[in-house]
Amino acid sequence: MSEPFRKDFSTQAREEITPDSSKSTLDRAKECVTGTADRAAGGLQSDHHKSNTQEAFDRTRREKDSQKDNSESLLDKTKHALGVDKH
Repeated sequence: MSEPFRKDFSTQAREEITPDSSKSTLDRAKECVTGTADRAAGGLQSDHHKSNTQEAFDRTRREKDSQKDNSESLLDKTKHALGVDKH
């Protein structure tokens, strides 16, 4: 994908398929940062300026995100991504 600050689909798929338990703390932190950047970049560009595939992916992700519990703070999400919330 040629859109700046966006992850390509193969990277996103690989990150989703790989269980968190087999990822290092550094890998989880990197995914959290790059995922946040990807979401921000996707939010800045209007859907009609995106490729059809990217538009569909972003729309699906927004719907999925809106179904999640919105009470979880950014700090909680980061802790979860890094695995430091587990006892």
